[in-house]
Amino acid sequence: MSPNNLNKILDQVDQMGYNENMKTLQVAEAKTHFSTVLKDVEAGNEVAISYGKKKEIIAVIIPYETWKKTKKRKLGTLKGKASIKFSADFSMNDEELTSL
Repeated sequence: MSPNNLNKILDQVDQMGYNENMKTLQVAEAKTHFSTVLKDVEAGNEVAISYGKKKEIIAVIIPYETWKKTKKRKLGTLKGKASIKFSADFSMNDEELTSL
């Protein structure tokens, strides 16, 4: 393997973050074998899609459960660091709120 090819591979690994289960396919290959790609994803694997002459990774198909876990937001990150207090006579109507 030439040093140029090795550098390209290392760049691709760096771009996608190392994951030993991840396959990388070009767009045409992914389109041709889309059912197989979906079966791989269903089995818990991630599939990277590359595009163009440089074969840059433009997308990663991940299992839905993995994606769903990344969408959770942790509430209360400022707990103990900030506080808010409204006075008893505080009032604000909708128009005042929208004009802020």
